[in-house]
Amino acid sequence: MAVPISQMWTVASYVLKQHLKGNKRYPLVLMLEPLFRCNLACAGCGKVQYPPHILKKQLTPEECFAAVEECGAPMVSLPGGEPLLHPQIVEIVNGLIARKKYIYLCTNALELKKRLPEFTPSKYLTFSVHLDGQREHHDFSVCREGGYDLAVEGIKEAVQRGFRVTTNATFFDGTDPNSVRSFFDEVMDMGVEGIVLSPGYSYEMAPDQHRFLGRARVRRLFRAILSNRKKSWKFNMSPLFLEFLMGDRKYECTPWGSPAYNIFGWQKPCYLLQDGYADSFKEMMETTKFEEYGVASGNPKCANCMVSCGYEPTAVMEGFGSFKGFLGMVRGTFSSYKDPHAAKLLSEFKSESHAPLVQIATPKALEETNA
Repeated sequence: MAVPISQMWTVASYVLKQHLKGNKRYPLVLMLEPLFRCNLACAGCGKVQYPPHILKKQLTPEECFAAVEECGAPMVSLPGGEPLLHPQIVEIVNGLIARKKYIYLCTNALELKKRLPEFTPSKYLTFSVHLDGQREHHDFSVCREGGYDLAVEGIKEAVQRGFRVTTNATFFDGTDPNSVRSFFDEVMDMGVEGIVLSPGYSYEMAPDQHRFLGRARVRRLFRAILSNRKKSWKFNMSPLFLEFLMGDRKYECTPWGSPAYNIFGWQKPCYLLQDGYADSFKEMMETTKFEEYGVASGNPKCANCMVSCGYEPTAVMEGFGSFKGFLGMVRGTFSSYKDPHAAKLLSEFKSESHAPLVQIATPKALEETNA
């Protein structure tokens, strides 16, 4: 696990305080979306499918700060859309740093190298670069030739300037675990702090609905990827969540662990599902019928979900909220997860060549949307 001690202590003390107070539902990471517009049009993303008048909207810095104060979570993720397209993103980041929040600015890095001089390295700021595997796989995933090379340029420049950098990968059906393991080697050679990964989830608005994984296929894929791992690989995630992906742990979703706030308000019930919005964090927590979501509820929308924003909070809360969980987290941090069967699995996966890459939106169309 590649999380700085100061951040780990902040999260651990926060979780312990919530347990001592008797709070059973509390936020861990605020998913703060300052805008939906993007300079990519990925086939698996539903955000950029909104009409132009929605894509032109954005949160003000004051709205962002109010949401952070209201929520109270120690960590803030800034997804999108592409946050670097927000004209006041530097002001937003600096305001969150001043509030001593650990920030993960999620970016496709197309603009990162150019924008880096506007930011100041801080232990509170991490650039989480979207990189979905090796060059061919990433470019196919984001529907943009050359996307991988631009992202890598941004990563290397950020590392050289002293910024904290992680990569964030989402894997879909047809993923070759052998390629992913080689990708881990490439990423660590770039000097990043750690890797974040998750199985893809089927956004209802996403154009491509055919490459999302069921739970059994998720476990098979991630057991092949994460077993027999190299000591050089560092993950910026809870080891318990990675064990969940491998099928070694059973967790229920904790949707309130990663509440989402965007231009529409507080999203119900989670970052991935849109079943209405609330005007305040308190209203969202009190009026959302969380029992109607998650695998145990039988809700078909949740049947195949194993995504990090829903299940990693569960793992983190167990890891810092119980002695047994803490021991499991420590063991997982230093384990290579030796598994001969998983090694054999690697030979059973066949690498799938992609069809010719098709640009979903032309650069000109994207420029008009972002104007």
